[in-house]
Amino acid sequence: MKAVFLDKDGTLIVNASYVADPRRLRFARNALAALRQLDLAGYALIVITHQPQLATGPFTMLEFAALRRTLIGRVRDEASVSLAGFYACPHAPGANGEPRCGCRKPMPGLLRAAALAHGLDLEHCWMVGDSLNDIEAGRRAGCRTVLLDVGNETEWRVSPLRTPHRRCADLLDAAQFIVTSEGGEFDERPLPRLAETR
Repeated sequence: MKAVFLDKDGTLIVNASYVADPRRLRFARNALAALRQLDLAGYALIVITHQPQLATGPFTMLEFAALRRTLIGRVRDEASVSLAGFYACPHAPGANGEPRCGCRKPMPGLLRAAALAHGLDLEHCWMVGDSLNDIEAGRRAGCRTVLLDVGNETEWRVSPLRTPHRRCADLLDAAQFIVTSEGGEFDERPLPRLAETR
């Protein structure tokens, strides 16, 4: 079975990482069309997100659960697509910003948990996100990766693990690339080396 793992904030929805009010949920540009295209191509769609706010207090687990239900329901109602899974890391990072757990990206724990739960072949899966932590998590899990070049990555600490297989303008651009590259070779656009490697 194959899947596309999707970051939530900045990829699937407009960046709202500190907002848990379902009324403020807005899908990113072309996101619903992208989900339909990937679903038609036979990909399971799984959200992978870290929500350190659950540890630090801007919103509660109950508030986040309401947001998750709303997101899942709106994807179903507005795109006629069912999300196969929704995985969230609730842990805050360490003082240096590095993960203190195996489930916070760039660690691959959530992707591996999803693969086990859904019987996924990670070599035939993709991780799509708007930061190089998303890319590193995908590569560590053995997935192919797409970076959405939407301006949300700010540090650009580049290394082989943090180099995406493709850079795309939005989620629909990524979906079209994933579907058309299926079963064949794909063109890689390397990232510029703008900072010291990890």
